[in-house]
Amino acid sequence: MIDFDFAALRRIGLNNPIAARLAMHDRGHPARVASVHRSALVLHDGLRDFPARLHPALDAAPAVGDWVLFDHNEQDEAWVHTLVDPLNELVRRDAHGTRQRLATNIDTALLVMGLDGDFNLRRLERYLMVARSCEVSPVIALTKGDLVPDADRKAAQVGARLPAEIPVLRVHPLEQAAADALAPWTGAGQTLVLLGTSGVGKSTFTNTLANAHQATGGVRKGDDRGRHTTTSRSLHLCAGGACVIDTPGLRSWQPDADEDDVNAAFADIATLAAHCRFHDCTHMEEPGCALRGVVDADRLCNYRKLLREARHAAATPLDRIAERSKWKVLNRMARARAQAKR
Repeated sequence: MIDFDFAALRRIGLNNPIAARLAMHDRGHPARVASVHRSALVLHDGLRDFPARLHPALDAAPAVGDWVLFDHNEQDEAWVHTLVDPLNELVRRDAHGTRQRLATNIDTALLVMGLDGDFNLRRLERYLMVARSCEVSPVIALTKGDLVPDADRKAAQVGARLPAEIPVLRVHPLEQAAADALAPWTGAGQTLVLLGTSGVGKSTFTNTLANAHQATGGVRKGDDRGRHTTTSRSLHLCAGGACVIDTPGLRSWQPDADEDDVNAAFADIATLAAHCRFHDCTHMEEPGCALRGVVDADRLCNYRKLLREARHAAATPLDRIAERSKWKVLNRMARARAQAKR
């Protein structure tokens, strides 16, 4: 069993479950990954940050937030030899379906959305599904309400569309009031990750919460899209003992989620769907649908879209072949009916 300073490591998010996993090992010094740069890492041991490299025998790709064990060589260089199993991980899939680990060991996902041109409820629901699929509690932060005249109307749309149990905050990232509003999620031992598009204020939040010096930038005139000022993920320490992970802007992504994750993110829809007349109701034109006219039409459309994406991602090559064959048969039948009517 290794020895470690619980009080120091708690400043970078150590909790009892992680401590129990660290105690299973008998070699090395514990630290947390603060940033990743190709084959090099920056680690933090609760007292300072320092560079490190991966041991060649370690067949793993650490992400920001991972806990690792390292040793020093004869030149006093830190080499990581063990990656501790994470409690959870924020993952997305790229255009080729490859899984990409973004951040790990997270307690809360702060989903940041501007009330200006960045306002997009469908994208916000996608972020919510990502958080739920990773077993991370979501909190929504609405920014830039002072820049638009209809901020109250848009904020009301968010509250009316999403489940009531999800906290929704209207804050200004530059003000200390933002740190006060987020105090319940930035206590000692907690880890907060910031998600949102470029230019919504994620790095400004980081600077306010952690007294960091992340570069910030403006947005483009016309559509309020931000520039990619933040280009990599990084972990920062907050004064209250929490950690905040800043991330580059993500305008769209493919969640690493299955059908159950989609239903969990749209729990209100899944509950109502149980009362549809037909168990395989698609909630489009079937009689006796319990959703149409009750659930917001755009929210229902987004639910169906995310459900299709999850089913497509989970399908095997044979499933996809069978699906294409089915539609070929249906198309032939439709063409035959059309010709018979002529």
